[in-house]
Amino acid sequence: MTVVGIDDTDSRERGMCTTYVAREVAERLRRDGASVGRLFLVRLNPAVEYKTRGNAALAIETDCDPVRALEVATDLLASLAETADDRTNPGLVVADTDVGTVPDDVATFAERALREELEIGDAVDRIDDHGYRSWYAGNGRGRIGALAAIGAPRALEEWTYEHISYREPDRWGTPREVDEESVFTAANWGYPEVWDTVDRDEDETVCVPHTPGPILYGIRGDDPESVRAVTDRIDGEPVDSSQLFVTNQGTDAHLRDGTIAEAREGRAYRLDGRVASDPETRRGGHVFFELEAESGNSRLECAAFEPTKRFRDRVRSLRAGDLITACGELSEGTVKLEKFAVRELVRTEPATPVCPDCERTMESAGRDQGYRCRDCNTSATEKRQVDLERDLEPGWYEVPPCARRHVAKPLVRGGFDAPTYPER
Repeated sequence: MTVVGIDDTDSRERGMCTTYVAREVAERLRRDGASVGRLFLVRLNPAVEYKTRGNAALAIETDCDPVRALEVATDLLASLAETADDRTNPGLVVADTDVGTVPDDVATFAERALREELEIGDAVDRIDDHGYRSWYAGNGRGRIGALAAIGAPRALEEWTYEHISYREPDRWGTPREVDEESVFTAANWGYPEVWDTVDRDEDETVCVPHTPGPILYGIRGDDPESVRAVTDRIDGEPVDSSQLFVTNQGTDAHLRDGTIAEAREGRAYRLDGRVASDPETRRGGHVFFELEAESGNSRLECAAFEPTKRFRDRVRSLRAGDLITACGELSEGTVKLEKFAVRELVRTEPATPVCPDCERTMESAGRDQGYRCRDCNTSATEKRQVDLERDLEPGWYEVPPCARRHVAKPLVRGGFDAPTYPER
């Protein structure tokens, strides 16, 4: 078997899509007489600075001879990659192997690429060590993702599916014609096996991109039959081609368990801690609070930014003293929240004592002298505890579909260690 890995063919401004390039490579291989198996869509570390929006790399299973596979893929990457954008640095790796038997160091490399920022030399060394064939343009940074895509099927255990429909080429860059009502109807039909198709509260068709690239819409879910069925229920402009991908989207594969004291920039974590400050809404509508280790010896700032919309109300409902698990990327000293779990809520707060005789609020008797009622001559040594009404319950809360990262796991998929409150 042969595996073809591809990465970094698109541009934030000029468009293109690496999934489309991979589909074109697969189709050319088929026309060439080769069999093509699965296409893997692998979302790598979303914290990498030089990524385009989704940081996707692709791998193609085929029985094509590696030399011919390199020729076919090189020809297509050279013609389709948006190399006019100097930030686009495509890479191609062809491995004479089966995805289930890639070497240990390649699988480890893939796992690291999901959670760290790697160097081009890290990829080149392994490509050379294993005698893989490769091609690149620009600085060849895409070889990192291409090699990671080859190793990911062995490195990862959890997979989902995406069925992507592509536009006719002469429509690229023009407004997409998709019937929104049909998208919402299809989304309701397929939920919960098919998720993040729409955002009901924001009235947004999440599956339809706004970039100038070739994708018309992409439907994500837990099994291939469901994503195809939802796709078939959507009305719109003609579909030029389509492709089913096996993917790590919606799996939280980027998150690692960590501690507040040891968390490092450019990585995404699950962090347990105590809310150390009441949430504060700052300019732009962003909400911030501090999270400290239960030992009290380290703190990090956490934020729910404006694009997370109603999720900010969940964050505003936290109070100092709550115990939570926060999930998100650490960037410039701030954890960008993707979801959090309430572990324990503060249920009471201190209040000035009430006189048992006249039921009026007491006054301070002086520093460190407690409280007293001057009229009744009653006193109290300390504040009383009163019950708090809380808008949260223990369990998991998440950003809405319109703000979800591709790799982040929606709560509706299950498998969490506490009750969940999914956003639809």
